[in-house]
Amino acid sequence: MRLRYSVMATSIPSFYLNSHQIPRKIHLNPTLNISKFRQKSIEIPSIEEICKRGSLSEAFQSLSELFKNQSRTQFALDGAYSSVLELCGSKKAFWEGQQVHARMVTSDSLFNSAFLSTRLLLMYSKCGCLVDAEKVFDGTPHRTVFTWNAMIGAYVTNEEPLNCLELYREMRVSGIRLDAFTFPCILKACGMLKDRSRGAEIHGLAIKEGYISVVFVANSVVGMYTKCKDLNGARQVFDRMTEREDVVSWNSMISAYSSNGESIEALRLFGEMQKANLSPNTYTFVAALQACEDSSFIKQGMFIHAAVLKSCHYIDVFVANGLIAMYARFGKMGKAANIFYSMDDRDAISWNSILSGFVQNGLYQEALQFYHYMRDAGQKPDLVTVIGIVAASARLGNKLNGMEIHAYAIKNGLDSNLQVGNSLVDMYAKFCCTKHMDLVFCKMPDKDIVSWTTTIAGHAQNGSHSRALELFREVHMEGIDLDVMMISSILLACNGLKLTSSVKEIHGYIIRKGLSDLVLQNGIVDVYGEFGNVDYAAKMFELIEFKDVVSWTSMISCYVHNALANEALECFRLMKETGVEPDSISLVSILSAAASLSALRKGKEIHGFLIRKGVVLEGSLANSLVDMYARCGTLEKSRDVFDCIRKKDLILWTGMINAYGMHGCGMAAIDLFGRMEDEGIAPDHITFLVVLYACSHSGLMNEGRRFLEKMKHEYQLKPWPEHYACLVDLLGRANHLDEAYQFVTGMEVEPTAEVWCALLGACQNHSNKELGGIAAQKLLQMDPQNPGNYVLVSNLYATERRWKDVEQVRMRMKVNGLKKNPGCSWIEVGNKVHTFMSRDNSHPQSYEIYFKLSQITEKLSREGGYVAQTKLVLHNTKEEEKVQMIYGHSERLAIAYGMITTPEGTSLRITKNLRVCGDCHEFCKLISKFFKRDIVMRDANRFHHFKGGVCSCGDFW
Repeated sequence: MRLRYSVMATSIPSFYLNSHQIPRKIHLNPTLNISKFRQKSIEIPSIEEICKRGSLSEAFQSLSELFKNQSRTQFALDGAYSSVLELCGSKKAFWEGQQVHARMVTSDSLFNSAFLSTRLLLMYSKCGCLVDAEKVFDGTPHRTVFTWNAMIGAYVTNEEPLNCLELYREMRVSGIRLDAFTFPCILKACGMLKDRSRGAEIHGLAIKEGYISVVFVANSVVGMYTKCKDLNGARQVFDRMTEREDVVSWNSMISAYSSNGESIEALRLFGEMQKANLSPNTYTFVAALQACEDSSFIKQGMFIHAAVLKSCHYIDVFVANGLIAMYARFGKMGKAANIFYSMDDRDAISWNSILSGFVQNGLYQEALQFYHYMRDAGQKPDLVTVIGIVAASARLGNKLNGMEIHAYAIKNGLDSNLQVGNSLVDMYAKFCCTKHMDLVFCKMPDKDIVSWTTTIAGHAQNGSHSRALELFREVHMEGIDLDVMMISSILLACNGLKLTSSVKEIHGYIIRKGLSDLVLQNGIVDVYGEFGNVDYAAKMFELIEFKDVVSWTSMISCYVHNALANEALECFRLMKETGVEPDSISLVSILSAAASLSALRKGKEIHGFLIRKGVVLEGSLANSLVDMYARCGTLEKSRDVFDCIRKKDLILWTGMINAYGMHGCGMAAIDLFGRMEDEGIAPDHITFLVVLYACSHSGLMNEGRRFLEKMKHEYQLKPWPEHYACLVDLLGRANHLDEAYQFVTGMEVEPTAEVWCALLGACQNHSNKELGGIAAQKLLQMDPQNPGNYVLVSNLYATERRWKDVEQVRMRMKVNGLKKNPGCSWIEVGNKVHTFMSRDNSHPQSYEIYFKLSQITEKLSREGGYVAQTKLVLHNTKEEEKVQMIYGHSERLAIAYGMITTPEGTSLRITKNLRVCGDCHEFCKLISKFFKRDIVMRDANRFHHFKGGVCSCGDFW
């Protein structure tokens, strides 16, 4: 009996032999010649040795020789079959396994042999051929518990947990007694299905049958509870285990905590394990390293690293990979790289861990360099590598490298992978290559919600709004559930196409589906604000229960976008009261609001906030601050901010040049332009536009011509209509109207409405009726929906006393539903911005304001010889009424209020939405002289600094 036992032990796993007797159907021949058996036993190890070496061809040759041996025993043949089948299974050699099966059938080896049937079943299972495994199982007449376990295990291995549990049920019904090895498989099936109730039932059965004391059964129960997200249940089983010396048990629990985000508990358990003097193995270290999920665990991570170095596992590739991944999560790519380069053996995970670490830490250039090093080292990029390099190329905008890795993916058949496809779509979206993006998307064999969302977002963000909506309709037709990101992208597309009705439909869809996502709610506020539906935006904003900084910023931006700067400032005040900390975007928006109102105090408050918070001034925030001070009339402060910024980009230089231009400092603007060029920064269209604007408002005609030529010939930039309009305005202001007209008619491109508008304004200022008539006719033909154009034409006719033509123009405005923007002025007093309309009586101190204004007017008339220039009132009305109309201009009301509410000698800062008229301009000069009040006024065109009876514009505006 011991002889048979020793031979069978070569074919049956040792854990079977520990718990069960050898099947009784195998009998020894009582007349067996011992010496012959010993000869056969010598032959069996030889085929086993061959199988251990992993050579299928040698194994089959040895098996054939065994068949030729007439003195072979069935017992030796069974052992040989067992070894070869095991080798076929490990190699997933299905065809060779079928050959062995065929020989077994022809030689009747399977007849009444549950052992070989089980071996054959296991081979098919490992080859992934469940149907064949089921046929063997069904054809086995005398099934042992091994056979049942093998089939149950086959279902689990091939991810068929339902079939596994169904077979387990049949096993119970058939009266087959379970053994310890049944439990790991059925418990794993419960874990795969997340079926905790059935898992708990099997747990109870294990307790009842006494198998819970078997360590690997208890470990399987822990694993089942872990997969079912019941960490408390898993921990209770672990704590009740009598044998706590098994490292696998500790590994199961540490891994469970680690994979479920319970990092602190995982690391605490790792510490307990070390205190218990248990030696961690590879799996222990890997699980503990995974628990160090971010840089807050750096101390624990270093402790584990030290433990690894003290152990014999520092050369283990799995542990080394875990260390690399951990340091990558910490952002310590130097340490990760040191470990990588110290490794003797590296696998694909090692290479990908370093590459992914570079990408995750924003080191995209280093990721590309490492990729080339990887290729030079002969390491073939796989799926993970491709995804990482695609991401790095996209972030760097490296189109050439991105297309190169795309070609590699196609060549190696990786482009059909869903993740790769999604990454490529995102990459081409970031490259603004919507055609390539569409090609990748259309060729993807499988698409998920991420594929559709990424493609739609790519089109929406790159201006292909119609295509985004087209794809959205396809999604709707496919019946795919919409996610938040997709709806946000569609809102962006609707915004681009100005489809108000579509936005309202999407808003209704969000309400019907109960998608009360904060991102969507913020998006709705944004879009309504862009469309000018301020009331809708405000109502949506009020409905947001938990407003974040984006919510407040969206509402502030809505007010700013719709010229409601006072409301924006009030919204910002409420935001601070609720304790929401503003971010850079909200600060940029509120700086814009302060600038539009010339609310210097508000602007200074925000600047002070930035200083207190230690915010580094750069990018859009620096640009906004420079612009705010410039538009609030403090050019010196604007330059101070500009000078303190170390890294000046093109936008910042352009902003400062524009600041000089709006204050009439044309030569300073030109000098700064030269400094910018000396710094090696090339101007763009906008830079040339602001320097031409500066020349225009300073009467620098020759310089303006030179810059336009420089733009075309030195920088090869094709001028926009706005550039031509600037030069026409410059020539017109200098009363070179014939040259301006010749320039317009000789333009390389068709003159736009902006160009004719500039010419018309100059003709009105210099009373050129002939050219003015031509410009007026062209202007109304080209841009009939702009109310400002009608006002210009009407004013031109009024100066010529063509009152019938004036009336016709105004009637056309009325028919087209257009209205003239009323004159409006602002002044900041204390911590509040006060607004005045022309001939306004709505202010609480209206009586005092008009009384003060009459006193001012009387003094200027008496001491300064001021007389109202009624010829500038372009209305067909009585002289007295014209005088009253001039006296009621909004900037005068703002000045009078400022003089009432501020100490004598205080400078007044006024902002007006229209161009200041000639009479008010003279009025302000006289106030600055006779009342010793400096006035800084920003009108629609530029800044006017009134001091001592003189204006900085030199009466050229």
